[in-house]
Amino acid sequence: MEIKLVQIEKPEPINFILGQSHFIKTVEDVHEALVNAVPGIKFGLAFCEASGKCLVRTSGNDAALLELAVKNALAIGAGHSFIVFLGEGFYPINVLNAIKNVPEVARIFCATANPTQVLVAESEQGRGILGVIDGSSPKGVEDEEGKNWRKNFLRMIGYKL
Repeated sequence: MEIKLVQIEKPEPINFILGQSHFIKTVEDVHEALVNAVPGIKFGLAFCEASGKCLVRTSGNDAALLELAVKNALAIGAGHSFIVFLGEGFYPINVLNAIKNVPEVARIFCATANPTQVLVAESEQGRGILGVIDGSSPKGVEDEEGKNWRKNFLRMIGYKL
């Protein structure tokens, strides 16, 4: 067995969600969950089929995001994994619970805009995701100034009153 590190390739402001599911129906159900959660959402979705033809199955409504999803899904190459890239101005916080509630979804590895690396194990049978490195390590502990900044920032962007 070999462990590989796969860098997620994406433009800086773009958020994505990386998960694992258990059935080909995932593609259509995640698509429906996204458009039902946020009307007008722009996204690209790629799902790595783990049996049968073992194709990367796709859906979405933005060609560039779909291309990005396919590129990253092929690089990861782990069976039953899926990746969703959200258009600029769309955020995981608005769709994550809808995706988690899709019956086929078994796990969410991350939902982020940070630079991300995926730890992938590869054996003779195929590939599996071990985990992710999401962003950077902490550089300290917030002080009162940091707490005030966090609270003000969340209110400025409309997530707290």
